Amino acid sequence: MISLGERIRELRQEKEISQAQLADIIGVSQKAVDYWERNVNEPKASYIIALVRYFGISYDEFFADIK
Repeated sequence: MISLGERIRELRQEKEISQAQLADIIGVSQKAVDYWERNVNEPKASYIIALVRYFGISYDEFFADIK
């Protein structure tokens, strides 16, 4: 099992984009993405929707094996 932050980092790295690029795409600050990836904060539902859409995966795939 992995954390939500680890999932976000994994998906971002698969797309080969920086935290700043992902932040621009979904409309948050780079600091927000950094906090998510380090499990300091969790994204709001609206940002989870944006992440799922950007990565082109289902919610089931996004949350698979999240602890």
